[in-house]
Amino acid sequence: MNPRLSVMTAIRGGVFTRADARACGYPDPDIDALLATGGWRRIRPGRYAAFRELAVVTDETLHLRRTFHVLRRHPGATVSHQSAAALHALPLWGLDLSTVHLTVGSRAASATTAEVVEREPGHGEVLRHVRDPVGPGVLVWNTLRLVSPSRAVVEVAATCPPAAALAVADAALYAGLTTTTALRRAADHLPDGVDRAHRVIAHATGESASVAESRLRLILADVGLPKPSSLPPPGVDADQLACSLWFPAERTVVEFEAHRPYRTAADDESPTALTAYLAEAADRAFGVPRPGLPVDPSPAGYCWISWAELDDPPGVVDRVRGTFAQAVRATAVRALDPGRRARRPAR
Repeated sequence: MNPRLSVMTAIRGGVFTRADARACGYPDPDIDALLATGGWRRIRPGRYAAFRELAVVTDETLHLRRTFHVLRRHPGATVSHQSAAALHALPLWGLDLSTVHLTVGSRAASATTAEVVEREPGHGEVLRHVRDPVGPGVLVWNTLRLVSPSRAVVEVAATCPPAAALAVADAALYAGLTTTTALRRAADHLPDGVDRAHRVIAHATGESASVAESRLRLILADVGLPKPSSLPPPGVDADQLACSLWFPAERTVVEFEAHRPYRTAADDESPTALTAYLAEAADRAFGVPRPGLPVDPSPAGYCWISWAELDDPPGVVDRVRGTFAQAVRATAVRALDPGRRARRPAR
């Protein structure tokens, strides 16, 4: 199930319709094939569910459903900020989901202030961001008006904690929903928080594959530690490629718990690209030279960081620095000084 249909399934409480599947990119032959093979099951007439999908009610699910119902009551409004990030299937870790965010014009809000907080019966607080005009980057998806992925990312970056905002930005880049250039342009159109948004964009990368990796990269960058290599570490198994960072100059591999992995925009990984990547990783692991492939030294230090340990950034930094130092001592070359006087044996 692709990310768009996953969002719609969460909105509808774990089920979806054929029209939902079509709107999310599934043609009728694919729908029929998934039903015939048992990948999807017919729950009741006109309603389907993924066979292996367990509908768990989480804060993210509740926020999606509240956003959908609020927008149905206010069809002229545009979903924005973290509510739009939720509709784009971006990670919501560390974000405040107690409020639905909408952007409206001043006439629709009947107010002159920049923000209006209201309570919708049965749907909690709704924060209306008043902006005239509403601004660029507005899409219509499945009859819902929402801001584009680029604008949603920078709005979150301008108003939310940096670590949570970086996870949203990294996930959007990883999924191919935006580019760094598009994020910079969107940030320049923000009414407030432009500098905060640009600071998050400066750290964003499409190489992070999970919320845990984004948090770890930010912790290390904040104290000025070296940036990890974009290449996989030599000698690491293929199933560990998405949960390790390689520092060739320090000859250190930092492994971590790949908590909350990001989704890709495509339904599945490209077989050709995946095969090429795994082949390259295997060659590096077994020391097989390939044209144009850099040869890195073998790792001398390993450090494991758990998801819980990321809540203690100073402790993580001390662990990584300590591993760097151990790797340097383990690989140091001691030069013999011919002029040095020999020690006399102790009597």
